[in-house]
Order: sequence, then C-alpha cells, then structure tokens
Amino acid sequence: IRDSTPTATSTKIYMHEPVWDAARWLPTTADEVQARGWDYLDVIIISGDAYVDHPAFGTAVIGRMLASEGLRVAIIAQPNWRDDLRDFKKLGAPRMFFGVTAGCMDSMVNRYTAAKKMRSEDAYTPGGEHGFRPDYATTVYSQILKKLYPDVPVMIGGIEASLRRVTHYDYWSDTLKPSILAESGADLLVYGMGELPLRETVRLLKRGVPFASLRTIPQTAVLLPPDLKVPKNDKWDDFTLHSHEECGRDRALYSKNFKDIETESNRVKARRLLQPTGERMLVVNPPFPTMDEQQIDSSFDLPYTRLPHPKYRKRGPIPAYEMIKHSINMHRGCFGGCSFCTISAHQGKFVASRSKESILREVETIKQMPDFRGTISDLGGPSANMYKMKGKEQWICDECIRPSCIWPDVCRNLDTDHTALLDIYKSVRETEGVNHAFVTSGIRYDLFLHDKGVSPQAKASHERYVDELAEHHVAGRLKVAPEHTSEHVLRIMRKPTFDLFYKFKEKFDRAAKKAGKAKTQIIPYFISSHPGSRPEDMAELALKTKDLGFRLEQVQDFTPTPMTVATEIYATGVHPYDGEAVCVARTPEEKQEQRSFFFWYKPEMKAALRQSMQRLGLGNIAARLLDGKQKTVDVTPPPHITPCGMQRSSFAKASEHTAGARLAAATAQPHRPPRPKKPTDLDKLLREAGVKMPEGKSGKKT
Repeated sequence: IRDSTPTATSTKIYMHEPVWDAARWLPTTADEVQARGWDYLDVIIISGDAYVDHPAFGTAVIGRMLASEGLRVAIIAQPNWRDDLRDFKKLGAPRMFFGVTAGCMDSMVNRYTAAKKMRSEDAYTPGGEHGFRPDYATTVYSQILKKLYPDVPVMIGGIEASLRRVTHYDYWSDTLKPSILAESGADLLVYGMGELPLRETVRLLKRGVPFASLRTIPQTAVLLPPDLKVPKNDKWDDFTLHSHEECGRDRALYSKNFKDIETESNRVKARRLLQPTGERMLVVNPPFPTMDEQQIDSSFDLPYTRLPHPKYRKRGPIPAYEMIKHSINMHRGCFGGCSFCTISAHQGKFVASRSKESILREVETIKQMPDFRGTISDLGGPSANMYKMKGKEQWICDECIRPSCIWPDVCRNLDTDHTALLDIYKSVRETEGVNHAFVTSGIRYDLFLHDKGVSPQAKASHERYVDELAEHHVAGRLKVAPEHTSEHVLRIMRKPTFDLFYKFKEKFDRAAKKAGKAKTQIIPYFISSHPGSRPEDMAELALKTKDLGFRLEQVQDFTPTPMTVATEIYATGVHPYDGEAVCVARTPEEKQEQRSFFFWYKPEMKAALRQSMQRLGLGNIAARLLDGKQKTVDVTPPPHITPCGMQRSSFAKASEHTAGARLAAATAQPHRPPRPKKPTDLDKLLREAGVKMPEGKSGKKT
C-alpha cells in the first residue's frame, strides 16, 4: 500500500486483501457477528468515535480486553440517534451489559471551540466530517438504550463520563450539572483508564453476581436509589461532599468540593467520596492502584490490527488516526498537575510505564503496517519524558497529597533519571527497518534542568537527554509548552517560571548546533485568557516572544473543561485552594483582546493593539512591540490531536509563593506502618509531600 488515503481503484483492491479482511476486527454488524458463528453477544460497545482498532483509541482497548476475557464483544460506532434508532437495534440486546463512551474526547470539546463555534472537523470521524455524534453523547446514547432495553444494564466510561462523575461546571450551557449518572440514567460509571475495573466487573459477573450488586468495585461510581444505604467496606474511609443542590445554591461550596476531590485523587490511598444528589446518593469508589508493568503491557499487547475498520475506506482518512498511527505511547499518567489539564484527573497522577520488551514488540508490529515507511512519528506519552519516573521512597509517595510532583519545583523524592528512556530511544532507532524515531509529545524541560536531590547518574542522564534528543529524535521542530510568560499567571497554571524556558532554549540550541542541526526550531505553545491572565500579561508575552524571535500563528484560547482547577476558577471567580479572587476573561470581547496580542506582527492588528496598550498605560511596550524592527521566524505549530486531550493542570496560592516555596498541605495521615529508622534529612521530603511534621522529630509522625 503506497498511501493510506483511499482512491476508487485502491478501495476495490484493498478490500480483497487479507489485511483488510473484516474478520480481523471486532464485529460491527449482524453479518459480521453471524460470520463468526455467534448466536448471542455478551457486551455491545456504543462509541461516539469511528472504530479504529489501535491502542490509542479507548473503544478498541476495552473491546479487545473484554474479548481477551473470553467474552463475545461487538462495537456500534457512531450510531444514528436522529432516525428510527435502527443502529441501536441491529445487534439486539447483550447478555451482560451495554458499554457507552462518547469517544476519546469529551463530545463538547470535540465539536466546539473555546468561542463555542463549530470546529472545522471532527478528528475522530472519517473525512473529518461533522454530524456523526450528538452533543453530550454519553447521555444521549445511554438514554436511548434505557428506553429501548430498560432491563439491560448500561455502563458508561471514557473521558466524558470520567470527568463528569460528580457535580461539575459545564461551559457550554454555563450551568452546574449533576453527576452524569443522574442525567444519563446509566447503571454504573467507570472512571479513569478502564481495564482494571472492567476485569473485576467481568470476574464478578461470571461468578453470577447480579449487575445491580456491583457497588463496591474500585474506580467505579454508582447512584444509589433513595431506599438503599451506602454499602459497607472496611477497607475504605468515607468523605462526604457538599450535595449537588448545595453547590447550585452556593458556588463557594462547589469550589470547596473540587479541592477535596482533587486532594483525594492525588492520594495513593484515597477515601470513598459520597455526594447527595436529589434524593439519591452518589458513591465514587477509590481508584485501583497504578497499573504495574505486567498489567499495562497486557493492554498494549492485545491483538490490534492498528487500522480503521475497512468499512471506512470509501469515506476518507480519520484525522486523529493519521496523526498517531505510527506512534508509540510508552506510559500513562502525568504528575505535572497543571491547572488547565485533565490528564491527571483521568489517567492518574502516578506514571505507569510499559516494559522495554513491550515497546519493542510494538515497533515490530508497526513495521508490518501496510503504509509504514521507516519513521516512528512519536516515542512519547502524556508528557514525552516521564517514562519510568517515580518516587525514590514509595512510603513518602504513599502519604503525599501534592497535586504536582514538579510544581512549584521538583520534589526531592522524585527520581528524574532519564537513563531508561534513553535506552528505549537507542534501541528503537537501532531497530532494523526504522530510519527515524522522533519525539513529538511535549517535553517537560523542568525534569532535566533541576539539580535538587539529583544523583550523579541522573545528572549525567539529563545532559545526555538533551544531546541525544537534538541529534536523533527531532524532525526539525520540537514541541514545548511554557504556556505563558507572566510569573503570576504561571503560578496559577502550576507551570515553572519562564526563566527556565530561556535556559532550556539556550541549552537545546547549543545541542542542536553541536549535532549539525542548527536550524531545528523550538515550537512553544501558549494559552490566552487563562484565569489570572490580563491584557497587560498578554502584552508582556507578545514582547518576550518577539524578543526571542518567535512569530506565533496557531495558538490556544483557554477552554474550561470539567474537573480542572482553572475551570473551577472560571466558574466561581476564586481559587478553590485559598478562596482568593482571580480575574477571569469571560466575554468574547475580553477573550479576543487577549488573543490579539499573539498577532502583533499582522498589519491589520496594530491599530487595535496600540489603542489597547495606550489604555493600559503600556506606551513603551507598544513602541517596542509594534514599531521595533527585529527579525522573527514563523513558528506555527503543526495541528495536533492526542487521544486523551492535550492539556495540563495547576495550583497555587499565588500571593504567598516565592521561588522554591512549598505547598503547605493541611492533612496528616493516621499511623504509618513501622519501618526502619530514617535519616533526619528526610524531614524535608515529608514536608514537601504535604505531611505535617511535629517540631523536633526526625522523619517520624505521631
């Protein structure tokens, strides 16, 4: 196959090649089910995305995982919800349950921009066409299923359900919505990465446990009927949130809820969350422990075809698939904790890394793909360089409640050794048949520019990482995300000081020149209208990026999405951790004013920008920005789509934090199991992890 884009001739040929035999995919039609000799199905998955049998697409992962448990699984992708509902009826009812997901993105984020305008394409639909999924897809699909099959359980999951599991702010309707379980009518919600809770669910169902009794599975949520008490579980402590109705009356209580939810999500041993919702009780069970290497390998090693279903070949390429089809995701989870990001809320704060063997097996699989031409497009993850990173002392992590391991600066207990990652890079690029292995996921440069608690081996790996990255793994452009230049905005974002970007750029430019690739560009990503950002902050950003020689084109306006700190600030006007007021750009005019500073170099923008800066008393900056002659380079980032959404998260009491200050966490754990005596310098580590330390004690709690 010479090209993945079908033509009239190629479609006729490819459909008869063994690689495009529909039997290689999970069945999607009654004919495909019958071709397997099946007279019933155990599980039917309804998805808002087209069916792509690739480990970056959640529907395929869950479908393949359930099939590995011996279940008969079928997928109904992008069913028509506006006709006589024949798509929902064509396979009948499953024996166990329907699984429902909006897809790899929240359906509202997928369809609308930050300005609430229709996006130019649906990246998870063939040809990028719109109109193949409804708004609030999880709710719409679930309500239809409960109407057609009232006695069949409905389980919801995916990022839309995961991030809407409790009372949440919905930007598109500008309202506080209850748990998605209340609106959808679903019976069970799986949040986060679903393999472990689903395996446990299947295990219990096979033993004959009724679906209605599945109320204590970790990493699931249920909405209990009014007459049913919360089931007892001696392993979990309970924490009751303010009710949905209280949140609707007082957004200060809603803001406090978020702080408690995020705190629990960052614990190794989280408490069970309870939230009264109307006459019912929402129960959110604690998550499973972070997947170990064997568990995450088993998910990536399932027999994916790594291709879209053959039925789409006449409809054109699927944009999201085209971007990641030859990429490798090496880990899940992110400990960055940026305030605008949903990754840690969905995938978890702690990193789960695949084995080297599993990654190299995937390289061999990619080599067999019909359109592979020798280039691995990305060796990455939610962040490119967090592979194998974890705490040096696990018991410190067990007691930590920090939302980020690297903000306000890198925790001493975090092992930032890049040696294992460099070994992967070397092995992949030396694999026969691989000509290039690039890194196109975002780099966290703060992970190799710090020296706090760094071992000699880790320090050496930091130096090697930049050199090898520049020499072997950048295809002319390297993505990084400083996000802003203003210090007070960066504190709200939970991002490092912009001074660190200067340091990184100098270091990387030197390494690129040494490698004979002096023209390699750094592509910085920035956000406008983030809570805390003012027009004068955007003027500072424009001037600093101009001084660096950047001319930005494709930029991002802040979009409030459920379960992020920044969204709670947008919804309430205050920071959920300290209750202090934060300025927020809400109107289209305020947002456009901030966004316009990205385009200072466009002649048609200069008059409006000059007027804005004169109004703000920034005449000197206006002269330098708009009149100063300086050579700049277009650093338009290429369009990007990541399967779980690209963002990060943040935290801070902005007025109280100076460089190097620590977050003062307020809760102390009960008693820790006995352990060997620790050296006294671990006091610092415990305090940084949010553990209250009695005065005069050495690494011990009372």
